[in-house]
Amino acid sequence: MVRPPLTPEERERGRRLGALLRQARADRTPAEVAASSGVSLEVLRKIESGRVPTPTFFTVAALANALGLPLDELVGQLADPADRTALTA
Repeated sequence: MVRPPLTPEERERGRRLGALLRQARADRTPAEVAASSGVSLEVLRKIESGRVPTPTFFTVAALANALGLPLDELVGQLADPADRTALTA
């Protein structure tokens, strides 16, 4: 199965996700967050840098849990500022 290319909006949302995770990580190292979440350090780095703009739900959930970041808050912050309902459907 061939995956369709990502839209510019999806890529931008991936960059915002990475920035939010970096911000929530604060002074913790990526290795600490990776270890506490069960997500590999390399995957965490790729998400934070935007190279993986659409990580799986379970990966995002594990990272959010390790960072103490409620998923509904994360979704709210990722929604396009012009359309806050974009991720609720």
